Order: sequence, then C-alpha cells, then structure tokens
Amino acid sequence: MANELCLDILGTSFTIAADEDETYLQKVLTQYRAAVENTQSISGINEPLNIAILTGFLLCDEINKIKQQQEGVSVEIEERTLNLIEKLEQALKVCENG
Repeated sequence: MANELCLDILGTSFTIAADEDETYLQKVLTQYRAAVENTQSISGINEPLNIAILTGFLLCDEINKIKQQQEGVSVEIEERTLNLIEKLEQALKVCENG
C-alpha cells in the first residue's frame, strides 16, 4: 500500500506516493532537510534549484564513498577468510600426516 508524503522544501510543495512506511519516509525527509540546510550553510547559495542540485550531488558523493568503504571491507573479509581456510587446510594436513 502506497503512503503519501507531503514535501515542502526550498519553497516548493508537492506530494509523493511511496511503498515505504510513513516512519521511514519521515526519516528520509528529515535527513534530506538536514542535508539541504548543510548545503546552504557551507555553500552560501540562496537559489533553491542550485541548492537542491548541489545537495543531490553531495549526497551521491557520500553514497559512493560509503560504497567504496564497504567494498574495501568486503575485500578485507574475503582475504582474511581465504587466509583462515588456508591455515585450516594446513593444520588438517599436519593432523592427517602426524
């Protein structure tokens, strides 16, 4: 069931429908409003469209950095797992031969 969320940001108001629950949608809206306020404070830009575009760009940058960090962690976990498997295989060979 779609929930409706009224957006009123940067002088523009409209309603969206989404399949997420209302609590989640409110959380996302709160995060976006905070991101918009941050963009305004760090950039000094006053034009709503420019603020919205720059905010979207900064959020995409943040998402990509988080993805890169997760990929790095995944690679490290994979390397550690393979290292442990190798050590276990060596230990099993010692037990079989010993």
